[in-house]
Amino acid sequence: MILPIGIEDFEELIKKKLDFVDKTLFIKEILDDRGTKVVVIMRPRCFGKTLNLSMLHYFLAEQVYGRSTKHLFDHLNIAHPGDEYMKHQGKYPVVFITLKDIKDTNYAAALKKLSLLMSRLYHLHKNLLDSTKLTSSQKNKFISIMDESADESLLQSSLLELTYYLYLHYGIKPWLLIDEYDTPLQSGYMSGYYEDIIVFMRGMFGSALKTNPYIEKAVITGILCIVKESLFSDVNNLEVYSILKNEYSQYFGFIESEVDELLNKANFSEKAKEIKEWYNGYQIGNTVIYNPWSIVNCLKQKGELVPYWVNTGGNQLIKELLKKSSIEFKADFEDLIQGKYVEKLIDENMVFQYLSNNPSSVWSLLLMSGYLKSTAIRQTSQGTFAQLTIPNKEVKNLYRQIVEQWLSNGHGIEWYNRFIEALITGKIEEFKNYLNSVIEQIASYHDFAKEPEIFYQGLMLGFTVSLHFTGSHEIKSNRESGLGRFDIMLIPKDTGKLGIIIELKVCAEKENRLKIAKKAVKQIDQLKYAAEFKQRSINHIIKIGIGFCGKAFELYAVGEDL
Repeated sequence: MILPIGIEDFEELIKKKLDFVDKTLFIKEILDDRGTKVVVIMRPRCFGKTLNLSMLHYFLAEQVYGRSTKHLFDHLNIAHPGDEYMKHQGKYPVVFITLKDIKDTNYAAALKKLSLLMSRLYHLHKNLLDSTKLTSSQKNKFISIMDESADESLLQSSLLELTYYLYLHYGIKPWLLIDEYDTPLQSGYMSGYYEDIIVFMRGMFGSALKTNPYIEKAVITGILCIVKESLFSDVNNLEVYSILKNEYSQYFGFIESEVDELLNKANFSEKAKEIKEWYNGYQIGNTVIYNPWSIVNCLKQKGELVPYWVNTGGNQLIKELLKKSSIEFKADFEDLIQGKYVEKLIDENMVFQYLSNNPSSVWSLLLMSGYLKSTAIRQTSQGTFAQLTIPNKEVKNLYRQIVEQWLSNGHGIEWYNRFIEALITGKIEEFKNYLNSVIEQIASYHDFAKEPEIFYQGLMLGFTVSLHFTGSHEIKSNRESGLGRFDIMLIPKDTGKLGIIIELKVCAEKENRLKIAKKAVKQIDQLKYAAEFKQRSINHIIKIGIGFCGKAFELYAVGEDL
């Protein structure tokens, strides 16, 4: 097998005779969707969006980059339904742009890159400058965009202008294909120029789609749906197909039968179970989908099971959201790490401004971006509720890395492992020193004076992540045990090892922290938190009380044989 890695030009796949999964019936479904003027398809990154739009480009246009598209599709699936669909091959002008590289740290740089992108696009259609159908004024506009001298207003209307010029010249309405439309908006949000870029993109898309009678159809792809932000406000016949919908579900990512065929061709059928555990788990509508980037890379690397997709970048927003999330969010993540599901309200329309204070937006972003999957949907009068789980081992490993890197704060994973090891082996003074270092190093992420519990819950999440992956302990928090509730319980799978109960107390500024820590241990005794250890025949335990006041704390520990 000769598998393509990172090749997103459809013609290149065909001309090099590479092995690929034939998704050309995507074209049929697009053509069948006659009642929709603007199709918006949302999928996670590296799920084949660019390649599918490239494929559609080559199908619709007579020439692409000066080369004929004739015969490219003769032996592919789209040819099987017959002339009803093949009659569209090579019959339209096409405008195709991808915004995936508009990832800049400031608005001026983003605008410059957009100007360069439109310049390159206009160069591809520079034959229009010879058209007798365009006026001298229109040609002057064309040249100013091509030589990057256009002002911001003309640049904003450049997509509209190009589709209009193509219609004037050919007398045929062109197709408009826009790939990764939301990338500039995500970059703007992360780098602090969101308000500027959203205004510009709203004007660009609004003019090209809402007020443009000269396009045959527009097909737009992205990760997040930002319709509510009025990006596509009042666009008639617009339909958004998120990962919760069945339409187009099998064309982005690999379905089960396609993966089985690839594994069989690569002689990896015996590793199918492991490979599926690592890279399966996504669900689009009612279709089970495998991560195509990870599957192809895994086969290319002779079946080596390592993170491929999560290491392609684009994780910074996810990292920041997890670090700064609320107590409740971190508690829910403990359950997810341990293989459970949480049910959350999902808003398919992304609003970046609400990410910091709207849990629904955060859960929605994680789902739409491919960091969670939905196993069941429930429609209510309040909206769509989804049962969410972590899709596979690859993504779960990413979460582990994020949490451990956050808590180790540059010390390295080995340092963090020693921190955990000191705790589970009962080396209390060593654990105390590590804990002090953790608090000192990452205090900037949290305002201890306002919500110290957020940090403590994050610490709990760190314990959960590390020990869940080693399989050495079961971790519980804020659960019923004996006559009350404990904060953290670490239950060893090996009953001969140390069981640990940690009770956290937040002190007032003038309170004695050591006294509060001792009071926490006393509460463990009074409320018989150790009852569960006794039931599991774990005889050696250590009770740890921690009294926190801001970044300062005292720790008191008592070992006991049950």
